[in-house]
Amino acid sequence: MRTRILHVVGEMNRSEIATWLMHILRHIDRECFQMDFLVHTTQSCIYDEEILALGSQIIPCLYPSQLWIYASNFRQILSKYGPYDVVHSHVHHFSGYILRLAQQRGISTCIAHSHIDTSVIEHQTAFTRQMYFSLMKGWIERYATHGLGCNRNALMNLFGEEWETDSRWQILYYGIDLAPFADEINRTAIRAEFAIPEDAFVIGYVGRYHEQKNQDFLLKIAANVIQYEAKMYLLLVGEDSLQSNIKQQVLQMGLGDRVIFAGRRLDIPHLMRGAMDVFVFPSFYEEASITLIAAQAAGLPCIFADVIPQEVEVVKPLLKRVSLSQPASEWAQEIIAQRYAVSIISPDEALKLLKNSPLSIEKSLQHLQSIYQAEFTNQSVERD
Repeated sequence: MRTRILHVVGEMNRSEIATWLMHILRHIDRECFQMDFLVHTTQSCIYDEEILALGSQIIPCLYPSQLWIYASNFRQILSKYGPYDVVHSHVHHFSGYILRLAQQRGISTCIAHSHIDTSVIEHQTAFTRQMYFSLMKGWIERYATHGLGCNRNALMNLFGEEWETDSRWQILYYGIDLAPFADEINRTAIRAEFAIPEDAFVIGYVGRYHEQKNQDFLLKIAANVIQYEAKMYLLLVGEDSLQSNIKQQVLQMGLGDRVIFAGRRLDIPHLMRGAMDVFVFPSFYEEASITLIAAQAAGLPCIFADVIPQEVEVVKPLLKRVSLSQPASEWAQEIIAQRYAVSIISPDEALKLLKNSPLSIEKSLQHLQSIYQAEFTNQSVERD
């Protein structure tokens, strides 16, 4: 008998949450676990086709801002597609309402999953919005049987400063599939695809185009690097609505022949290992940064903002934190230093460290399955 899990997530596009969930779906024992996805959109998303091919369902539940309509839709979904053993909610504060509805329908395992620390934003919002946050956190406290977080700050944000005193709350690290980082690659062919010279110095970046990601600052960094390193290229992997704005800035800064927009790619491990020389990540804030984990697995030196959670630090010799208060010129100097630095750890050694860390998909999946399976075992005992 399979444990049936309903994941509640806004949409299954290439976000950190969706990407991690896809790693889980690809590797979970689908003979023992059935994962379906309740989403808040009817638009097609990048992972939809693969989700369906793996035997899972994508179930739209609309109008989350209209609570009574949403509640009716949610109950109908549980009746039509259920029964479910687990509701695993990834929609931060709104998880309080989700789990309240799930408990009312007799779901025995209700999981609230915190993927980000929004405490700064919460303090800057209107009083009515703060009341909403308070209500949702109260409902999470009341209705959640388990609470997960990708790092300590995320846990503290949703479950309170004393989260460690409650056995329901625990860290579940993002894990990624490390197998592609061991594949044989043709560095010359990968660079040729983008017309990048073999002797070029390539700054790499992977992520969607969003204010949070601070790509404006990344372009300023690149403009500073090229003053000292004439063979610099900037390879941007990702796609979103702000891409056209970034392209305009590139042209205005005179970097049109040195910035490459690779778009959405499924071969990111190969691009990191074959095209990039250094990975730069100046985000204003991050959840757990799957891309930074991937960059370490690729053996890339990583220059990143000091606001990134410490939990992603595994291959210490590759990592350099820089404050966002530092000017682009300071970031550029750190990057240029990597151009001529002697590596003290090989890519194979870096990959081995990741494989033995909690950030491998095997360790992450083992932890998550133990939570799901424990509840299934308890239910089986009760039925007997």
